[in-house]
Amino acid sequence: MKILLTGGCGFIGSNLVHLALDKDYEIVNLDKLTYAGNLLSLDDISGHPGYSFVQGDISDAPLVSRIFEEHQPDGVIHLAAESHVDRSIDSPEPFMQTNILGTFHLLEAARRYWKTLSTDRQKSFRFLHVSTDEVFGSLGKDGYFTEDTPYDPRSPYSASKASSDHIVRSYFHTFGFPALVTNCSNNYGPRQFPEKLIPHIILNALKGNPLPVYGDGSNVRDWIFVLDHCRALLCVLEKGIPGETYAIGADSERTNLGIVKAICGILDRKCPRKNGKSYEDLISFVPDRPGHDKRYAIDAGKIRNEIGWKPEISFESGLEMTIEWYLENSEWTESILNGSYKIERLGLKGDVRQ
Repeated sequence: MKILLTGGCGFIGSNLVHLALDKDYEIVNLDKLTYAGNLLSLDDISGHPGYSFVQGDISDAPLVSRIFEEHQPDGVIHLAAESHVDRSIDSPEPFMQTNILGTFHLLEAARRYWKTLSTDRQKSFRFLHVSTDEVFGSLGKDGYFTEDTPYDPRSPYSASKASSDHIVRSYFHTFGFPALVTNCSNNYGPRQFPEKLIPHIILNALKGNPLPVYGDGSNVRDWIFVLDHCRALLCVLEKGIPGETYAIGADSERTNLGIVKAICGILDRKCPRKNGKSYEDLISFVPDRPGHDKRYAIDAGKIRNEIGWKPEISFESGLEMTIEWYLENSEWTESILNGSYKIERLGLKGDVRQ
């Protein structure tokens, strides 16, 4: 099966490329190479016969149409997105341009291409739109997000993803276009850009910098190891029913403070500080993120029961593997930090509520 994958040089995308090639998929990777896209993440497979890379923007309609015409994919996995809440607070416009208009242009090109296919290829074609649980807003102490949870986005990022989810579903209902949507919990693992919590804490700790924790650190997220998410995406692509939504989670709720302390504990074992102190001494509580959702948690019963997917990697094992990867891949890390990103806090520009 040949897949057009958007955003394949990003965190989830690069992990998905490796997994898909291992499973004998052919991959055409369309990536704009924004700050979060890193060719080093795919350096080891650049010569793979089943892999093609195209640098470009999903909003470039003529380019996307040419890719469909030239490569004739059997499906699309749409991962390309602006994805960091703090960046959406500082500058919402790129999120609207990429996540909403970019998705629209990609959908239009895919629909036009799909209409040219034979009946059999139309029936097997799939367009998988990858989204987030943040579109659902914030949970209280109890309950879980499901596929039927009403949307209640609270940030420019989540609002842009909610919009794109609705657009994708409208193409199924209006045109019969074989689209599917997944909403996943927080990913972590190798190759994640260090603006996100787990690599942000790892890299700051190794540099001896303060470890910023928003508010009192009690906000809860449901975490999934990135390769478990990638396996779920391929399962949905192969077995999912067009028009359906699948919530993906690993039942691994943790507070932000708990995550930071767990990272410190592992680093204390694997890379002790020269002064003999624990990395926990570097924890620094900072003013909370504006509009910070309190808790996310996913009920993944549908994908487990209907498709047969389940997570394979526990949070403890995944976190250990993640830290080991960052310790062993300093070249990748330095390629990020030598650019404009210096692991500083984002999301403080403009007029925001404190």
